[in-house]
Amino acid sequence: MRAMSDELMIAVRDLHHAYTHGGVTEPVLHGLDLHVRRGEFVVIMGPSGCGKTTLLNILGLMLAPSRAASVRIAGRETLGCSDAERTRLRRAALGFVFQRFNLLPTISVAQNVALPLRLRGAPVNGVVPALLKRVGLAEHAAKKPRQLSVGQQQRAALARAVVTRPALLLADEPTGNLDSANAAAVLSLLADLHAEGQTIVMITHNEQLAVRADRVLHMRDGRFVDGTPGHTRV
Repeated sequence: MRAMSDELMIAVRDLHHAYTHGGVTEPVLHGLDLHVRRGEFVVIMGPSGCGKTTLLNILGLMLAPSRAASVRIAGRETLGCSDAERTRLRRAALGFVFQRFNLLPTISVAQNVALPLRLRGAPVNGVVPALLKRVGLAEHAAKKPRQLSVGQQQRAALARAVVTRPALLLADEPTGNLDSANAAAVLSLLADLHAEGQTIVMITHNEQLAVRADRVLHMRDGRFVDGTPGHTRV
């Protein structure tokens, strides 16, 4: 296991969230505390509907919590940030791997991977070709996403998420739609990134995919269980 910094990449205190539908409020997260150190690989597990994806969307600045004492991401307090400020921080510091890939269908694989760089106004240069080679997609750079296999699409999505070298990588069931061979390939890529110092928070249902993490946290009914999130170790 590689050494980790004492610097906190995520510092969340007393996080609550609820959804309202048709005038009915449904609480989803109940007073969560979460600390993740820079360079740490944390897996969050739990049954469907327990609040894992809601938590990840809040950490990814795509959803504002209903209430919290503090939500610090990459050293920045995000409570009270405007939508524009959240967008800037998300582009500057975060990478997100979605279970359903979310690749843009009308542009090439290379253009999909380059998109976060272009949104930043950063040069593309040789970064994208080198990254596509690393994930085994160099010969598919000019193809559209629909021309790729499911496993190839997820590797393209992972490349897009890390092309800017984000401070924090969030992954929502990144192997959920993959067969065992492709799931192993994606997990191997994540493990390599972690070995290079990448901070990763990943949601998964699969116990076997969590073995390379520094820490596994379990959620149930919107709460962490089986110990204190800051200290539960594997």
